[in-house]
Amino acid sequence: MRGPLQCVLWDVKDTLLKVRMSVGQQYCKEAHRAGLDLKPSEVDVAFRQTYQHCSRHYPNYGITQGMDGQAWWMKVVRDTFSRCKVQDPTLLNTMALNLYNDFCNPENWEVFPDCQKALESCSSLGLTLGVVSNFDRRLELILRACGLLPHFSFLVTSEEAGVAKPDPTIFEQALQKCGIAASNTAHIGDHYLFDYLCSRSLGIHGYLLDRQNKYTNSDIPSGHRIGSLDELPLRLQQLMN
Repeated sequence: MRGPLQCVLWDVKDTLLKVRMSVGQQYCKEAHRAGLDLKPSEVDVAFRQTYQHCSRHYPNYGITQGMDGQAWWMKVVRDTFSRCKVQDPTLLNTMALNLYNDFCNPENWEVFPDCQKALESCSSLGLTLGVVSNFDRRLELILRACGLLPHFSFLVTSEEAGVAKPDPTIFEQALQKCGIAASNTAHIGDHYLFDYLCSRSLGIHGYLLDRQNKYTNSDIPSGHRIGSLDELPLRLQQLMN
């Protein structure tokens, strides 16, 4: 039998915050500092191709192949610029390291307007809040810089866990960290497979954040879908009665 809700797990990227500028704009800003003149649209295309290649051949930051998040992202940056005809190895390494560090800065991230209030409301309900995210080790620094870290009792990143959503193991590790059963836990995220289906497969109360109303005609029960984080506290409160 399901008991009352005790814990809420949160996705981060595109749930709590998003990248402020496009990747092309951010990379071109760094390229300009190095004296290069590249077009953001060209860099965006190169980045998508590189990201897809690296995600396919070195999944989850290449952990099982001896890489880590920093090595993986620096490879993505170098290969992206290489596709844009930048060939100087020293320059590529310098730009890659600068961009890796730059993405820890709060000015590169935009916290969604409904985020802080939702987190505060959930905390005021006496719920334990934690993070489950396909992210690298920089996540703690980013959340701290954006003023969100104090809301959370623990973080589980895919780099730390060694597995990424939709592998349910990452959720199992989060449940172990908080010491609360799946039936007493909720999860909120924006990805149908990674967040909604994966959490639900373990018996977690999964909710899909659908800011763009992409799933209004899907088979997702209306009670499992929210258009804004403003709706979440009331949904969770109903699970506590």
